[in-house]
Amino acid sequence: MPCASFARSPLILLAVICPLFASAPLRAQSLAPDPSQNTPAGLSLRDVSWEKLPQNFLLDQKEIWLFPVQLAHGHYWLPTLGVLGVTTGLLLADSHDAPYFRRTSGFQGFNRGFSGSITASEIALVPASFYLAGLIRKDSYSEKTALFAGEAVADSLTLNLIMKIASRRLRPSDISPTGNFSGTFFRSNASLLDGSFPSAHAMAAFSVATIFARRYRDHRWVPWVAYGVAGVICFSRITLQSHFPSDVFLGAALAYPIARFVVLQNQ
Repeated sequence: MPCASFARSPLILLAVICPLFASAPLRAQSLAPDPSQNTPAGLSLRDVSWEKLPQNFLLDQKEIWLFPVQLAHGHYWLPTLGVLGVTTGLLLADSHDAPYFRRTSGFQGFNRGFSGSITASEIALVPASFYLAGLIRKDSYSEKTALFAGEAVADSLTLNLIMKIASRRLRPSDISPTGNFSGTFFRSNASLLDGSFPSAHAMAAFSVATIFARRYRDHRWVPWVAYGVAGVICFSRITLQSHFPSDVFLGAALAYPIARFVVLQNQ
């Protein structure tokens, strides 16, 4: 891993700078209350700890996989149709836009700082640094934010694995620059973990971004930075020819509601 490229990546700066704000004063100002504190009557808040993580994960998975039951009861049709519509449009466009990124060399400099291993390390570094800062400062809010982020990533990547196994989509890099970029589903003979649909990096990045954007939303710059960096990571998956735009969009679109409504729930 080139040290210079790793150091240039913006998420490293985010991981180093943000824990400085993960202090007791920030927690006291946050709009998202700590479940350990008193909450209004009738409002149930999800708590998290190392001991509660396994149970939380199982409850999350139950809610995720039973989502079609919610649709059957008439709930969430509008956002679901919106995501399906955009994903379908991007799938139809993939065979037209993917060849450009497969053939161009215009993103070589950008790609050096956003390789798959570098961005995966950076995504993990953000909650890890917050957790460490929380331990040092004895700030339970920061520690729980990091654990919520880990929970969201675990939830998203479990769904991602099942979808990759089911879709077996080729990556753009699996296709020659002059090859046929249509009919990419059910064709991959690579590892079950190496399918293209949807993007695991996009799901992990938006899982972490959503947790931090929500938990520290009283600081207006945090959502902008969190989602901005996650968006850049998603774009890098396209320029690296690791994913089609539809893979990236769906990964982000699935990660957001999992983190926001399944993991954080009423927070």
